[in-house]
Amino acid sequence: MGTIADIVATEQNAERFWIVVHRDGAPSLRLTVDQDVLLQFRLKKGLEISDDLLQHIVYADEVKKAYQQALYFLAHRMRSEHEVAAHLRKKGAPDSVIDEVLKKLRAERYVDDGAFAAAYVRTQKKTAAKGPRLIRAELERLGVPARAIEQSLAAYPFNEQAAIARSLYEKAKKQRRPESFRAFQERVKQHLFRKGFPNSVIAAVLADGGAHTEQEEREALSVQAEKAHRRYAHHPRPLYEQKMRQALYRKGFSLDLIDEWLRGQGNGENQKGGS
Repeated sequence: MGTIADIVATEQNAERFWIVVHRDGAPSLRLTVDQDVLLQFRLKKGLEISDDLLQHIVYADEVKKAYQQALYFLAHRMRSEHEVAAHLRKKGAPDSVIDEVLKKLRAERYVDDGAFAAAYVRTQKKTAAKGPRLIRAELERLGVPARAIEQSLAAYPFNEQAAIARSLYEKAKKQRRPESFRAFQERVKQHLFRKGFPNSVIAAVLADGGAHTEQEEREALSVQAEKAHRRYAHHPRPLYEQKMRQALYRKGFSLDLIDEWLRGQGNGENQKGGS
């Protein structure tokens, strides 16, 4: 049992107050509480405080501090409940306090995993061009419940997925490398897979993508063949041609185009030799 001897605002924060409690047969106790806690328990000078009431005051202040920390954390962007809980846990809040804070945040609509998941899907598909598989994995990592994830992804239908994946395909075409059409499609396929698009969407986009023109394929072959030629030019002609065919075929070029290039290269050497 003790009695409040003094209540004074702290110098650092006008919304927090020092409370001095004189206790029977024990040293005086000094603690700080938020002004809301002060009002909640109607604390004033001369009020007698039992040990049980003191514990309730301290607990209420812990909840208030954790609540303010959560609001500051939420001020930057929307968060899942899991993120808020993890943040408060790092700040040292016990699970009982975290549960109280989340209950209050839910009631005031500061946290809502359903709304969070829906907003997350909208943002990730529009600004990061991510597919549903990757978004699902990220939401799971953020601790969003499975039901909220399913409901949010229902707003990301196949046709919209295909449109976003197709825009990535077209972007890759504009940044075309000297590679075979087969290598190009495999590269784009892997890129779309890493972005989280399902195989059905990827297959549809690749099927609609069209092929390289014959001239584009020849130009790409020429670049890759020159690179391979520098590696294998020292080999005798039969072994040289075998290694060139293997290297260029692995890069996705047809044997007909490879043989055409080799014939042209061989004719060029014959002309040089005959001049």
